[in-house]
Amino acid sequence: MSEALEELAAHIALKRPDAVLSHAVAHGELTVEVEPAHLVALVEFLKTDVNCRFSTLVDITAVDWPTRPERFDVVYHFLSMWRNQRIRLKITVDEEAMVPSLTGVHPSANWFEREVFDMFGLLFSGHPDLRRILTDYGFRGHPLRKDFPTTGYTEVRWDEAQKRVVYEPVKLVQEYRQFDFLSPWEGATYVLPGDEKKA
Repeated sequence: MSEALEELAAHIALKRPDAVLSHAVAHGELTVEVEPAHLVALVEFLKTDVNCRFSTLVDITAVDWPTRPERFDVVYHFLSMWRNQRIRLKITVDEEAMVPSLTGVHPSANWFEREVFDMFGLLFSGHPDLRRILTDYGFRGHPLRKDFPTTGYTEVRWDEAQKRVVYEPVKLVQEYRQFDFLSPWEGATYVLPGDEKKA
């Protein structure tokens, strides 16, 4: 399996040296690091080349590395049903970069790219309808960025008096954050962790 993936990597690097920055085979998977400017052309090549035929776009996601100057990896997974092989493409971009859209080559990229935009805030140039897909219309921020607060910024709840959904800023009340590890079972004959505080 690794030999076939190494041969595939060598073929791609030979045919598209402008696009391939590096490649690696690890755990039975081929990962190719791609020059962002040549991403669309490489994906077209992978789809149409007789030795590749990666006709199925499986997924697009991103990885946030907040301490790196080029903060994001955008990761693409493709499947060749004819060759029974998978390939992962990876591009590295900064926060302000425009990522080229793959919707012209793979129409299924539409919702994947919308999800990456919604969750990470990355913009895709040439996308026909780049808007949020998982969060609400007025949502602020991008939840999968590592600097996004785990509580979020807004609380959504149903208000029985107003008979509607109410949006409010998140309030963390301190008394709910103090923990007492005493056992709630006063008559327990066994000792639970934290019961020693009782003495």
